[in-house]
Amino acid sequence: MFNIKQNEPHQKNKINIIVDNPAVDDEGFLINPAQWTEAFAENTLELQPGELTNNHLKVIHFVRNKYARLSALPPVRQVCKSTGINKSDLKNLFGSCLQLWRATGLPRPDDEVRSHMN
Repeated sequence: MFNIKQNEPHQKNKINIIVDNPAVDDEGFLINPAQWTEAFAENTLELQPGELTNNHLKVIHFVRNKYARLSALPPVRQVCKSTGINKSDLKNLFGSCLQLWRATGLPRPDDEVRSHMN
């Protein structure tokens, strides 16, 4: 199902289409990372609507931006330093690096990348 999102008045010629149920692979990774939404992250993390915190979003947006520039997940130390969230709190928010990756809507990591996640 598609929804058309209304834009601000200064964005008159821009239309955003939001996919309510984006396609995922057999492990829950988005097929098309451009379809990521906050609702997708909430569902992936099994949160209720509105439970996605500013800390979740700070980490997710940092990781998505870093991935967009480098095509790689940044080291946990860099995520913590850049977001001001310690490793223990990061683990409480996302559980694992793989779950963080999934919640960010990034494509499925290959075996080499997975070997560096712990």
